[in-house]
Amino acid sequence: MNWIDYSIILAYIIFFLGIGFFFKENKNSKDYFLGGRSMGWFPLSLSTMATQLSAISFISAPAFVGLKLGGGMKWLTFEFAVPLAMIFIMIVIIPPLFRSGVVSIYEFVEKRFSVSTRLILSIVFQISRALGTGVMVYTIAIILQAVLDIDYVYTILIISVITIIYSWQGGMKAVVWGDAIQMIILFGGLVICLYYGWNLLEEHGGLTQGFDPERLKVIDYNLGIGEGNEYGFLPMLIGGFFLYVSYYGCDQTQAQRLLSAKDEKTIRTLLLANGLLRFPVVLVYSIMGLVLGGLITLAPDFLNDIALATQKHFPAEFEKSGMKADLMVPIFIVKYLPHGFIGILMVGILSAAMSSLSSTVNSLSAVTVEDFFNRGKKKLNDKQYMYISKAAVVFWGVICIAASFLFGGSKSAVIEIINAIGSVFYGPVLVTFILAFFSKKVNHIGMNAGIIIAVFINLIFSKTIQEMFHIDLGFEVFWIWLNFTGVIIALVVAYIVSIFTKHIAVKKISKVNFSLKASDFLIKEVYILVTFFIAILVFSFYLPSILQ
Repeated sequence: MNWIDYSIILAYIIFFLGIGFFFKENKNSKDYFLGGRSMGWFPLSLSTMATQLSAISFISAPAFVGLKLGGGMKWLTFEFAVPLAMIFIMIVIIPPLFRSGVVSIYEFVEKRFSVSTRLILSIVFQISRALGTGVMVYTIAIILQAVLDIDYVYTILIISVITIIYSWQGGMKAVVWGDAIQMIILFGGLVICLYYGWNLLEEHGGLTQGFDPERLKVIDYNLGIGEGNEYGFLPMLIGGFFLYVSYYGCDQTQAQRLLSAKDEKTIRTLLLANGLLRFPVVLVYSIMGLVLGGLITLAPDFLNDIALATQKHFPAEFEKSGMKADLMVPIFIVKYLPHGFIGILMVGILSAAMSSLSSTVNSLSAVTVEDFFNRGKKKLNDKQYMYISKAAVVFWGVICIAASFLFGGSKSAVIEIINAIGSVFYGPVLVTFILAFFSKKVNHIGMNAGIIIAVFINLIFSKTIQEMFHIDLGFEVFWIWLNFTGVIIALVVAYIVSIFTKHIAVKKISKVNFSLKASDFLIKEVYILVTFFIAILVFSFYLPSILQ
């Protein structure tokens, strides 16, 4: 990097500090955490995508496709369930939440079940999200250190402090517009990498035999049960459906964006945009991975640079496999791109990390204020609310920074634990909301039991937990199935326990006009997403022959 690249990064930092100042006028909860419920579909859809397609995706997805053992274009199977999940969210999940007027979605759970149910979900969300985001920031910082020789401490502080400042000043509007801009930068960076990577591939003579046929395969028909059976069609479709419905509809970081929309039509439009745009973006990620993986076979110096950086900064992984695949993209950027573009791509990586962090800090703050300070009969006035809200942003920013230092890096088990817990919880959380909307028989005792038992059983089935505690069930279950098993177990247990505790009254939610009819699905957004779902399946089936 030279002065041009550093100037681009500095300009980016100053710009984002200015965004917080521009959106600093916030008067109450609807302003600070929901953007005054006035936001349009375009920035909200980009913000939603930016949070999901994080810096880890920017680095790890191409590495998985092009370099990692057992990887390849099967990464695209993560996207199969997205259009169907968007349909379910726009018709079933969001209408009752939006009409209820809540800020924290867990407030809705209390209205239907109890304070204990609300706090269970709220606390789990806060702990897992803070730790997961902290590890994400650390991972990006340590990778940038390996490439740029900038100490990870400074990278963490740059990412975190700037994000905290503009999130603290501008609230949800600053977060959403910041994410939208960051998503544009991120996608622009992808296109730049793909363009230069392809040209370099051709300059080195091109791949005479084409891409590795094994890496081109997208659809596999394994069932995700047994050693080595991963990314099968059915588990990725079924498990992925429940994962995305829960993540986009029942996770505060994503649901808060949907609740910030000015009306339900806007929500349908932004969910449609997400359902249509995610696959092309991830396809670009994946093809870039193929191109860079192909370049490695033709340019030994490229592979040698990855190995040397791994040996210096990740000695344990060097001893195990000789290289850290996640270094492929950052090293390609600094080795092969011209100055100026290097700065833009480094900004792209920082953007992806900051968008995930800003979303987390804002949603954690909303949940903290609503679930612990502004609940019950004693409500905060606007001045108290804004004071505590801004204090919460700083508090959770510091917690995420602390998590970066305490739980990141060499403690890879922590990353695995957080991923395992995410899969373990998505199913039970989704069931809690579905039963809150539609069930008239499940009480809070049954619901709490369903959450706890489903989580416990999912933990036993989790490969990561099995390895940690030396549990041998005699078979392995691919982690994405846990999203499905969590739904089934929580649903069954909730009803059974409620039958045996009939003396406990079932609470009803008033003032929310919502009933589900078959005709609700007969809208243009549904037709478009179903058509797109079929199209991506057909495209993925023929993709290996297209790329050969």
